[in-house]
Parts: sequence; structure tokens; C-alpha cells
Amino acid sequence: MSTITTYTRKHFDPVHPAPELLCVEDFAHALPMICRGNGHVTTFWSVGEHCICCAKEAAARGYSRRLVLACLLHDASECYMSDVPRPLKQEMPRYREIEDHLLSVIYEKYLGSDLTAEEQRMMKQIDNDLLWYDLTNLLEEPQAGDAPKLHITLDYTVRPFAAVEQEYLELFEQYRETGDERG
Repeated sequence: MSTITTYTRKHFDPVHPAPELLCVEDFAHALPMICRGNGHVTTFWSVGEHCICCAKEAAARGYSRRLVLACLLHDASECYMSDVPRPLKQEMPRYREIEDHLLSVIYEKYLGSDLTAEEQRMMKQIDNDLLWYDLTNLLEEPQAGDAPKLHITLDYTVRPFAAVEQEYLELFEQYRETGDERG
């Protein structure tokens, strides 16, 4: 068994994830330090910022608290596995299998169950809509088709890691179901 040491000093095996070792503080700390698109952007934009925007967009669309929290957590696996660009990830079936399993464990711990197919579809739509804007604004590369309708205003101003970490934790607290463990 091989583990990584997390920010909170847990020894975590992403291939065989133990739910009791998952920690939102690790997500909140690591994701703001990971750059979207492997850094192939005109300015730094973190996976943490992206997750926050996804959650805010879900809330603005009137989606359930559960789906808002799912949007916040949808890239949490990347704090253990990194952010692999889509074209490469599509060629890595075992990686995708491990990531999907890890995300299922994350959702089961923090949402009580894995996402339904409909919740997955709704979350993926927000993720894809934001990707359209990320590619347009962070690469200054025109995208095909009409701009997706967003209910939030995106601000690509680079913020300190600690500010993004704090906002991630605040959103988590705001949308988690009462009585859930934080851990």
C-alpha cells in the first residue's frame, strides 16, 4: 500500500480511499494551489476557484443544497490525484476508474450517497459551461457555439491561496447538511 501525506498530516491512499481519512480542510487547502489546465493559461486560475464558481452557479440556478455541495466537491479527488487534462484523461481508463471511485467515496461521506445520473448530468453541465468561459478568458481562445448562460458573474482576478481556501470552507459549511461530520 502506498500513501501520500496530506496537508492535515493524514496518510492517504487514493487507490484504496478510507473515508475516515478524507478531510475537507485538505480539499480546501490543496485545490487553490492547483492551476487549471496544467498551467496552460494566461493567468493563474485554481481548481479551488473553479469549484467555488461551480457551487455558486448551482446555487444561482436554484439547485438543491446537495447539488451545490456536490459541485463544490466535484474536483476534490484532484487534491490527491492532480488535475489531468481531459484529452489525456480520456486515454487513461484505470486513472478514470480510480478517480470515479474516489469521488464516489467523497460523495458518500459528505452527501450521504453517490450522485444520481441526473445529479451527475446537472453538475457536468455546470462544469462544461464554466470550462467554455475558462478557455475563452484564460486562453483568449474563441470557443465554438454560443456562450452558455451563466447566473453568476465570473471574476478571474487572482486571489491569495488563503482567501480561496477560506471561501471554500465557508461554502462547505453553508451547504452541508446539519449533523454531518466535517472531517
